Amino acid sequence: MNAKLISGTAIGNVIREEIKERVLKLKEGGCIPGLAVILVGDDQASHTYVRNKEKSTVAVGMKSELIRLPASVTEEELLEQINMLNHDQTIHGILVQLPLPNHIDENLVIRAIDPDKDVDGFHPINVGKMIIGQRSYLSCTPYGIIKLLERTNTKVSGQHAVIVGRSNIVGKPMGQLLLQRDATVTYCHSKTKDLASFTKQADILIVAMGKTKFIGAEHVKDGAVVIDVGMNRDENGKLCGDVDFDEVKDIASAITPVPGGVGPMTITMLLKNTLHSAEMAFKSGKCCE
Repeated sequence: MNAKLISGTAIGNVIREEIKERVLKLKEGGCIPGLAVILVGDDQASHTYVRNKEKSTVAVGMKSELIRLPASVTEEELLEQINMLNHDQTIHGILVQLPLPNHIDENLVIRAIDPDKDVDGFHPINVGKMIIGQRSYLSCTPYGIIKLLERTNTKVSGQHAVIVGRSNIVGKPMGQLLLQRDATVTYCHSKTKDLASFTKQADILIVAMGKTKFIGAEHVKDGAVVIDVGMNRDENGKLCGDVDFDEVKDIASAITPVPGGVGPMTITMLLKNTLHSAEMAFKSGKCCE
């Protein structure tokens, strides 16, 4: 293997220790950062994600509050629960685990969260601030990728970054964050013709398309940095990404594994956003136990 392995687990652990120290300082001042997660229904993948988030929150010394609601909950009832959390000074971050049942408007739910407690970075106000370069809560996966690049001293300025995927959660905000760091950004997606002709130009290739091992050696330039956001299972049920790791590891200069790459950083940045919210509340005198 020629490529350097970019471990989100290792980098995330370092950042979590930094978070833990700042949480301790807040606690000494009488403020315990609190993250509330609303889980609607019985989606098993969502339950797994929420358990991981809850465990990670407690591990850094924060308060974790899990609110379970049945799949039959009405939109009005869910919005009322969010409103209560918006006004709860012991809660600094609010996360509604997606997806939601079909009868609930996800966009309406996201807009109902106080932007100052929107630690997922999905609220239109935070998205707008991010686009124009103002301080805001950043979507956790792109934020985590930026930290991976920073902590590995990966050059971004002047580099050509190609993003495969244009979701509101990863692809779109990822490009904006890289633009702000002076990269030249190209977006590719399901309607892109001759995908390899674009990806082969990438100094930094970020793949978030949801297709198992789709990106192979023919898509990657020698020496590229490859960030794999995918989380899939292969024919043997083994976790894998959107990138064929075994093919690309001998071409790239650096690559994230799946699992252990981007995934741990997503939860780490959720904790970092929650910490920042608590610190802002503490400074303004609005944080209490």
